[in-house]
Amino acid sequence: MKVLNLRNQIVSVFVILIVALIIIPLPAILLDLMFVLNIMFSLMILLISMQIKDSLEFSVFPSILLITTLFRLGLNISSTRLILTNNGDAGQVIKTFGDFVLGGNVVVGFIVFLIIVAVQFLVITKGAERVAEVSARFTLDAMPGKQMAIDADLSSGLIDEEEARLRRSNVQREAEFYGAMDGATKFVKGDAIMSIIITAINFIGGTIIGMVQGGGDFSDVLNTYSIATVGDGLVSQIPALVISTATGMIVTRSASESSLGTDLTKQFAAQPSVITLAGFSMIGLGLIPGMPKAQTFITAVALIFIGTKLTKATKQAGKLDLDDELLAQDGDMLPQSETEYYRDIDNVYELLTVDAIEMNFGYSLIPLVDQNSGSNFIDRLVMFRKQFAVDMGMVVPAVRLRDDGTLNPNQYVIKIRGEEIAKGEILVDYFLALDPGGLTGEIDGIETIEPAYGIPSKWITPDQKDMAEIYGYTVIDPLSVVMTHLSETVKKHAHELLTRQDVNQLLENLKKNSGLAVDEIIPAQITFANFQKVLENLLKEGVPIRDMEIIVETISAHAGSVRDVELLTEHVRQTLKRTITRKWSQDGQIRVITLDSEVEKIIINSIKTNEQGSYLNIDPDSMQRIMTSLMEAIKKVKEVISVPIILTSPIVRIYFSKMLEQFAQNAVVLSYNELDTGVQIQAVANVTI
Repeated sequence: MKVLNLRNQIVSVFVILIVALIIIPLPAILLDLMFVLNIMFSLMILLISMQIKDSLEFSVFPSILLITTLFRLGLNISSTRLILTNNGDAGQVIKTFGDFVLGGNVVVGFIVFLIIVAVQFLVITKGAERVAEVSARFTLDAMPGKQMAIDADLSSGLIDEEEARLRRSNVQREAEFYGAMDGATKFVKGDAIMSIIITAINFIGGTIIGMVQGGGDFSDVLNTYSIATVGDGLVSQIPALVISTATGMIVTRSASESSLGTDLTKQFAAQPSVITLAGFSMIGLGLIPGMPKAQTFITAVALIFIGTKLTKATKQAGKLDLDDELLAQDGDMLPQSETEYYRDIDNVYELLTVDAIEMNFGYSLIPLVDQNSGSNFIDRLVMFRKQFAVDMGMVVPAVRLRDDGTLNPNQYVIKIRGEEIAKGEILVDYFLALDPGGLTGEIDGIETIEPAYGIPSKWITPDQKDMAEIYGYTVIDPLSVVMTHLSETVKKHAHELLTRQDVNQLLENLKKNSGLAVDEIIPAQITFANFQKVLENLLKEGVPIRDMEIIVETISAHAGSVRDVELLTEHVRQTLKRTITRKWSQDGQIRVITLDSEVEKIIINSIKTNEQGSYLNIDPDSMQRIMTSLMEAIKKVKEVISVPIILTSPIVRIYFSKMLEQFAQNAVVLSYNELDTGVQIQAVANVTI
């Protein structure tokens, strides 16, 4: 901890000293030391940028870019102060760089210096700035897709929660890094502009001061301040050029398993034929009259030699891989046939695994759900799982996707626990146009039935989509058709998907988020199996189980006097009246079909009780008359309410709901005690006999 605190203090002190450079005059010997340190830091930054595998390994780079830019500007100001006040003498480093570049010719020296500045400003800095800007935009745009891909891998079991948390953190850090780099590159651009201004000040101001105050000869003054100006510019611009190069390395570096040097050698070596072809091209270039033969042919021979060696090495590596594969087959490491594979009894047991939810697709539908083909089907599954958890309080298990050659090309099948539950057929290159009623025109198309709700509809071509919407059709893309069918199937069979492990997970989650003593209730007051049965009963009739605390408390309050699981479920339903009312009402109003008192009396008189509990023993004639009347009532109000809701007394609800399962599975049966007092009940039909 002390070491970390010391490091933090050193960085803080260094930044303060950088700011002080702008104000405090430095002696020439100390300025030389600072210039050497500046060059050293820039070289270290360049080497680090070439060695890292991922830009996040050097996530402090935007801050370092700001610090080094400020450091160079501080040194520039200090050196300018010395140049203008000390007759052009700003230390040995500046003088050495100036003499080396000028080489006795002021004009040539200045031209070389300006070329270096232009290369840094117009090529490297400008390019790095543009790449950082584009990378930042695309990284931010890609964030939602990356997050959903992580959720998909997590839900399918490819990664655990810890790995998902780490990936989400990396996605967030990557977005922040490129956003910071987009702004940090502006510092480099500004530094290049400032160096040109300071160079002009040093040369013009120094020449004027030397002539006016020094009184020396013009050629001597020009020579002195030219050396100082160019030397000062180079001492600052060479580290700036190095750091600009490092900036370009960082923003153009994609995630890799190796450093830049390793990747370059590996990827060039993977194409030996290209190296050989380049060698022969150099021979052709050397045959041009006037070309230097020795340099060209030496380069050509070297390239051909390297390419030939790499080709032999690649063939040898391929032969070794083939030998390893043959050796594995000879040693029974790989199965030679299906019969050989299933001789191992453990492989036979793999066939017994049954997926909770499975979808099989004909070959024409594979691109529709294949992520590698650009489909967002997996992302849609993830969002459906999230929404279902919010709506129903249950986590949908992973969906197994398979291709099935036995299906028609445009057909898909939904299976629950290995058994086919639903089937549909879609046309990938078409849109489904549903008739919601009240159409203003007809459109041509392939007649079909929407698979989720059984609504008559048409498959239309994409060019008909706009016209269909104008006529009043509801137009749906093929992927949405599949997703809607899957979601409705899962909702209808959610009670079959709820396993003991799921219930245990829900209770563990309740323990973490609530002070309720679950262990004192289950299994002391109700067995785990009966508790699961209560939850299944709720899900079967579309009642959310998200408020687990209320459900457990209600069971605890009634479990002592009520042993019948069905009656316990009714008590829970009545406690969840707000949830039930919210789900089935609209704008504070609920439209229902009621039962005549005579019908309810027949049902009550038909209730029988035995050791296992109570059941309905109604005669077939009465049941037939009640169901006939109900079906007529549903048909009459079909235009008013899409989902039939039958309202009964509390004692009748459970029995009427069971009786209705065989005739109208999409109907909902509620009791008066399950509706909140604030909702307005509107009876649109009545069942009588």
